[in-house]
Amino acid sequence: MKTEIHYGKAAVSTYRTYATPLRGVTRIPESPFTGRENVLFAAELDVRVLGEGFLPAYTEGDNRRVVATDTMKNFIHRESLAFTGSTLEGWLFFIGRRFLETYPHMERLVMTGRETPFAAAVVPGDEGTWRDSAVLFHRTRASHATASVGVDRVADGRIVPCDLRSGREGLQLIKVSGSRFASFARDEYTTLPERPDRPLYIHCDIGWRYLETEWGAALDPQPAHYVAPEQVADLAATVFETFVSLSIQHLVHEIGQSMLERWPQLMEVSFEAENRLWDLSHTSEADPQVKVYTDPRPPFGRIGLVLKRD
Repeated sequence: MKTEIHYGKAAVSTYRTYATPLRGVTRIPESPFTGRENVLFAAELDVRVLGEGFLPAYTEGDNRRVVATDTMKNFIHRESLAFTGSTLEGWLFFIGRRFLETYPHMERLVMTGRETPFAAAVVPGDEGTWRDSAVLFHRTRASHATASVGVDRVADGRIVPCDLRSGREGLQLIKVSGSRFASFARDEYTTLPERPDRPLYIHCDIGWRYLETEWGAALDPQPAHYVAPEQVADLAATVFETFVSLSIQHLVHEIGQSMLERWPQLMEVSFEAENRLWDLSHTSEADPQVKVYTDPRPPFGRIGLVLKRD
């Protein structure tokens, strides 16, 4: 028999205060974002250990080399205190490298993180102004950054990243006018009417991968080359607002092309989107623009796309 094993710890909630600020991100026309203070740097972290070193635990019940998953959770918390970087990708690689340095019988692993987003509370400033608080934050349910990085031990003993993926998940965008869906295939099963102008509500996850020569921009940040998840969300919103799409497929392709054009350091962008357009309930007789909608019933249309440079 051939075996492939993995084990680890999932959803390790971690709230790091006063991490290194991220500053100097290159401004793009679609976003005001150039950095963040990282006063509160929070994420759920997963570790998944791979390789044959722990096979006796499966085949013989021999746990002598097993690092308990509770130990992994404690390790993540303790080592996060020593992290001096400013990006989620860098945090993951730092923890993964420390795992392999500390436990020589671990061959390789994958670290995954999902940002737990907090936003600064807006509080009164001087003379009737308003400002972002430096100490008070509120938990948001907005879209969040994601990342995963593989960490491997190579033949000469070095510990290196072997894969890097970044993302922005949970985008929910509604455009009330300026989208179309018409001229699609029709047959005896088709009941959907054509819509020359429609509201469009999408749920969307966006992923991206750097050229291998550009991994350092995220792992040991060179902020001028870092692709910030905040900027990706802003760019997607800008394209959605200005582009008259003929379908969701048309829209995500336009966003993907814009991303590859804006960031030459990326080798790939990907999309998973759902059509969550509301069901129409009532239309005003006095003004047909005034409508009332309700949440749609499942199932939902799903669209996927990956764009890669040649």
